[in-house]
Amino acid sequence: MTDTAAAAPLRDSHVKVIAASSLGTVFEWYDFYLYGLLATIISAQFFSGVNETTAFILALAAFAAGFAVRPFGALVFGRIGDIVGRKNTFLVTMGLMGASTFAVGLLPSYASIGVAAPLLLVALRLIQGLALGGEYGGAATYVAEHAPEGKRGLYTSFIQTTATLGLFAALLVVIGLRTWMGEEAFSAWGWRLPFLLSAILLGVSLWIRLQLQESPVFREMKEQGKTSKAPLTEAFGRWRNLRWVLVALLGAVAGQAVVWYTGQFYALFYLERILKVDGGTANILIATALAIGTPFFIFFGWLSDRIGRKPIILGGCALAAALYFPLFGALTSAANPALAEAQARAPVTVAADPATCSVQFDPIGNESFDQTGCDIAKSALAKAGIPYANQETAGGGAEALVTVGERRIEVAPGTDVAAELTAALEEANYPLKADPARTDTVLVVAILTVLVLLVTMVYGPIAALLVELFPSRIRYTAMSLPYHIGNGWFGGFLPTIAFAMVAATGDIYAGLWYPVGVAVLTLVVGLLFLPETFRRRIDHEG
Repeated sequence: MTDTAAAAPLRDSHVKVIAASSLGTVFEWYDFYLYGLLATIISAQFFSGVNETTAFILALAAFAAGFAVRPFGALVFGRIGDIVGRKNTFLVTMGLMGASTFAVGLLPSYASIGVAAPLLLVALRLIQGLALGGEYGGAATYVAEHAPEGKRGLYTSFIQTTATLGLFAALLVVIGLRTWMGEEAFSAWGWRLPFLLSAILLGVSLWIRLQLQESPVFREMKEQGKTSKAPLTEAFGRWRNLRWVLVALLGAVAGQAVVWYTGQFYALFYLERILKVDGGTANILIATALAIGTPFFIFFGWLSDRIGRKPIILGGCALAAALYFPLFGALTSAANPALAEAQARAPVTVAADPATCSVQFDPIGNESFDQTGCDIAKSALAKAGIPYANQETAGGGAEALVTVGERRIEVAPGTDVAAELTAALEEANYPLKADPARTDTVLVVAILTVLVLLVTMVYGPIAALLVELFPSRIRYTAMSLPYHIGNGWFGGFLPTIAFAMVAATGDIYAGLWYPVGVAVLTLVVGLLFLPETFRRRIDHEG
């Protein structure tokens, strides 16, 4: 980019670039996040052949499958973007995303075609993940290469809002349809409509992006014959570039990813699945927090142009690690105070020989979990959504002892304790679901907003940081891989890992150890190895 272009103020062409790139990316995130919002319904529609806890874990795993392949999409489309160009590449990724999302709305359920239903669902999720793996790097690079020096954080922060705006748009559609149709009709067939409606958004987004020109940095490289002929080899086969890929992943993106998915997705699953808040209400609460917090993506992007990217991103990771346990504890008390009170007044424990306890995860639906008292007790508690503590006994045989406050229930192999356990839980005032009349809505929204603000700190400046770390000839490829490994693997698997940890331990807070641990890792690596980049020019070839 020439000095004149770099110093130019915001022009109509810049607004068009930001708006078109952002709108297209909002559409792709809308598609991708619909699945996460409807995970509970999808688990019933496509994984009904297994027990309820396993079905939900499998539904989250299918959600995570889309994230698992994102790094491969980054490699495929990143290479194409560095060789062919930024614009045409993210037109292709958008088309793939839109087609696969529309197809999800047409899929028959497990009741109709059996095991083929979840297999087809996972296949479509994989296509979505590949497409998204090529989308983000292209959009972020495209906007950054149009931005004047000193404003890349601000310009790319608009791209950073797109994930949240896509989630927000999906929330509004889901909330609107649930309210209009009623929960019964929406759960039966109305959940398909948000996927089918995406076809309209696809057409509009493609038309807008077709109006764009190629980025000036790439055009200049192409005219001078300086584009990379082998971007994968240059990015990952040469240590001087590969080391920055590793630093970017472990020292920035991994922590950003877990903070993002904890604040926007795990919080939703926690409200709905663990605290038993009505699904529609949980969506509204999250949407409200997102509406309040979203402008701060732009604020922190702007701030990173003045004080740097590194202190804001690492500061967000440090705050997340310190605050997650108290924030989620406060969320429990505010959203379902009856559950918090019951836990304090009449804690539930399962005393058994650890050798007789299974993990309560059955991906093929062949396990009944009724061979030992421990399995029977934990299966019943997991199905009821009741938190419990484990107490080890040595050589206790296959029997288990469940304690609910002062009440003790002996559980032997082959027995059914559901009725007795239900009576004990009712006696201890454990709620079947959160009582809306007792939910402190203002406090819940405040806590969720703090979680979203942590997301804006780590995510607002990350695109500018990644663009500035790598030379222009391999930028699309080099920045896309750490971003999508971080967000696809560290972040995308977070809901699955966290919920499985909760199901296995009975501790509703156990899943938080995963994001806290990764955030601390990023804080340490980032402080030691991550450079500050906000004063760098980005038209260097490397």
